[in-house]
Amino acid sequence: MGASPPDEAAHSLAERLLHLTHVALSAPDLPSGIVPTLDALISDTAAVGSAYFHLEDQDLTFRVRAAAGELPSTPAMQAIATHGLPQHTPLLLAIQESGAPLFFADTASSPVTAGFPELNVVSLAAAPVRSSTGRLLGAFLMHTFVRHEWQAAERDLFRSIGATLAVLAGRLTAEQQARDAREAALRALGLALETRDQETQGHTDRVTARAEQLAVRLGWSVERHQALRWGAYLHDVGKIAIPDRILLKPGLLDDVERREMQRHVLEGARFAQALGFLPPQALNVIRDHHERWDGAGYPHGTQGEAISEEGRLFAVCDVFDALTSVRPYKAAWSVEAALAEVQAQAGRQFDPQVVTAFVTLIREGLEQDPVQVA
Repeated sequence: MGASPPDEAAHSLAERLLHLTHVALSAPDLPSGIVPTLDALISDTAAVGSAYFHLEDQDLTFRVRAAAGELPSTPAMQAIATHGLPQHTPLLLAIQESGAPLFFADTASSPVTAGFPELNVVSLAAAPVRSSTGRLLGAFLMHTFVRHEWQAAERDLFRSIGATLAVLAGRLTAEQQARDAREAALRALGLALETRDQETQGHTDRVTARAEQLAVRLGWSVERHQALRWGAYLHDVGKIAIPDRILLKPGLLDDVERREMQRHVLEGARFAQALGFLPPQALNVIRDHHERWDGAGYPHGTQGEAISEEGRLFAVCDVFDALTSVRPYKAAWSVEAALAEVQAQAGRQFDPQVVTAFVTLIREGLEQDPVQVA
């Protein structure tokens, strides 16, 4: 870090903070907003690594939500990355009581930084991140692996960045709480439909979990995962409009009853659209999960890649779960028999590429835990 005239340094700091605040306000999620801020610490200070720990209300644990630069590679750090830091950790207790950042040139010389020398962290800076009302949201840290006296310019940047992180953490915490509430309501609605349609108990959670596993294999983004999950919860919501005499009929449906049952897709899409907050990808699941690759599906007879990716993915998971589940009109198929049927329908009912990924996923699961997959 080279020395700059005071006015020039202040102007540079102000410009950097303005940019970081803009990033924070426009970020779609916590990591993508915070990482540029942590990168700024590493770029403009002697720190080699930095991390943000978010306070999880349910267990009062500080968990890593974003990190940048070089982090300790010790087993203790791996445990922290997995399980977080308890609220009673000496450093975190000090942060909660402090109204300002804390700076340590040598972690071995202070009881407040107990445990950090074992991480090979020699110098450390830590600060609380609070909401506008003073509520603790989390803490951010930067560190070195060699002794370092934190300079005035480094301290100023570190203090200023705390406000930027507070803006982001506060906004996204509120948004996450709203998303969690919506997700809980959508899942509850899906489970309520299962209570009415007793033959599908457990179907919603099973098919949602499997669809998410397949989405991971296909490299889908976190945002698409959420949309897929929400659509999965509501994929059969239109059955609420189907009369009991058809929905609960123990035997096979005749042609008239089948057409009435198929109406649940359009009713479900209409209901989901009326909610107003579902992303398009979630609506795709509801609208397209009974379409077929060969165009012989319903309700629109959409064919091939004109069917949404969400609909193509979910269709395979939905049918596989139906085949391997007991229904009043059939026994449960074995996993191998169901996989053989899914493969036989590649290029007819299902997208061949999705079938290949799905079969690989299930077979790997069988190798790891045959009982759970079955």
